[in-house]
Amino acid sequence: MAKPNYQFEKRQRDLKRKQKQEAKRQRKLAAKQPAKEGEQEAPTDSTESAQPEASGDAPPADPQP
Repeated sequence: MAKPNYQFEKRQRDLKRKQKQEAKRQRKLAAKQPAKEGEQEAPTDSTESAQPEASGDAPPADPQP
């Protein structure tokens, strides 16, 4: 009868544990990321809407001399 290879079994358990931890870390990171992207996109959107006015495509809002 062959001896059980405890080192191999332990190594496999450790690899599974590390994979689970990495997957959990990625999920947490992905959950945090949309909130940060939403904050960053808001100023970008407002500057994009201001660019067409500055380029002269749209008439100025207040035509006072």
